[in-house]
Amino acid sequence: MFTTDETILLFALLLFAAVLSTKFASKFGLPYLVFFIGAGLVLGNYVFFSDTGLTQTFGTLALIVILFNGGMQTKWKHIRKVIAPSLSMATIGVVLTTAVVGTAAKLMLNIGWLEGMLLGAIVGSTDAAAVFAVLGNRNIRRRLTSTLEAESGTNDPMAVFLTVSLIELIEKPDTSVPGLLLNLTLEIGIGLVVGVVIGIVAVRCINKINLDVSGLYPVAVIAFGIFSYSLSAYLHGSGLLSVYIAALYIGNQNLMYRFTISRFNEGFAWMMQILMFVMMGLLAYPQDLLGVAWQGLLLAAILLFIARPIGVFASTFWMKFSFKETLFLSWAGLKGAVPIVLATYPLLSGLEFSRLFFNIVFFIVLISALVQGPTMAFVARKLGLEGPVDESQVQVLDAVPVGKANMEIIEMQVDRQTGAAEKRLKDLHLPEGTLVTSLIRKQEAVPLHDGTRLHDGDLVYIFTSKTNREKVKAIFSEGGTDDS
Repeated sequence: MFTTDETILLFALLLFAAVLSTKFASKFGLPYLVFFIGAGLVLGNYVFFSDTGLTQTFGTLALIVILFNGGMQTKWKHIRKVIAPSLSMATIGVVLTTAVVGTAAKLMLNIGWLEGMLLGAIVGSTDAAAVFAVLGNRNIRRRLTSTLEAESGTNDPMAVFLTVSLIELIEKPDTSVPGLLLNLTLEIGIGLVVGVVIGIVAVRCINKINLDVSGLYPVAVIAFGIFSYSLSAYLHGSGLLSVYIAALYIGNQNLMYRFTISRFNEGFAWMMQILMFVMMGLLAYPQDLLGVAWQGLLLAAILLFIARPIGVFASTFWMKFSFKETLFLSWAGLKGAVPIVLATYPLLSGLEFSRLFFNIVFFIVLISALVQGPTMAFVARKLGLEGPVDESQVQVLDAVPVGKANMEIIEMQVDRQTGAAEKRLKDLHLPEGTLVTSLIRKQEAVPLHDGTRLHDGDLVYIFTSKTNREKVKAIFSEGGTDDS
């Protein structure tokens, strides 16, 4: 056992190694989760850890933070165009993937049908964080990345529902299947409603409240995200869906302190991912993984080359995707955190094959990361699916410390339907003491002067007092105002 000081030192070294590994992973096209899980496996030789309940709790909390961060970064104007295929892949696609993998598992592992389907359900969903960590800023067609983004944010509830329902059917064979389907409908409905309501409340609170310390705003926002999960779960709804919907709503509104909130969420999500994968690495044992190597390899191959393609092609065949686009979507189903977290459910339930399932799922996730991760961008390039670089990925830093001053920087986006569109800066009649600090158009800074004209899609950064925020927002809102 380590002393307290040694544990703290180990934690610091682990964080340093994790930060450096992300650069290494990006260079070679490997998902960062491989390095974090590897760190956990190595530490497992020196630290005994077997608390499955703690791992599941922390893993769920980490998923909330990661999903919330992803939802806030998702642009609604992009995913609304692909919402139909995304939802089809997130529901029909997951069910078909579960069925194919479950059938293979039943035949290979000599287990019952329900147990086989349970294993299929656990590995049925994709991981948004892992997918986009691999893709990075590569110029993949926006339609494809938006589809994957929306699918990854909405397929977790289906995977969770299938996993929990199958465990219940195994433990209680007389459970009503129609009742389970009704529960699924209620869970989705409650999750959607709670997510939207919490999103609306969060935006209004953040934009109205006047905190003395700007660093507390991101804490308040992430608290709303966690509360959204808890309230939805308490009402027997889908907590993860609620989190994603709330974050999607919040991220697409005019939000005060967006810079601070975005940077905090991004860093916090990375921290949670690092700790989550290390903990899950600690829960696994290398010798056990080697013991299921051939089963894991075969099931991973079936998942990658048969189950996922069947799920994608069958759930999108009536959509306007070309064969090459559908092929890429099939290959981009990278596995990550969710399957490993779901693999802890059978462990806590004490099912007969739970440890076998955990090891196989762990092995499948590693294979998926090592095979799909480095080849995803290559596959997109070979299929001719490269497109223009996403212009929405603009990174802007706070220009001045505004935490203890009565000032703040507001980000406003110009829309053709708003009063600010096609106006010159001098015609905006901004409140006294308000300054336009920068204007970003197509990822490039535009020189500022009184005659600079605003165009649709421009991002405008405005330095103003907190008391003037509503006046500034009114100028950029629909209809606008010329009143000073």
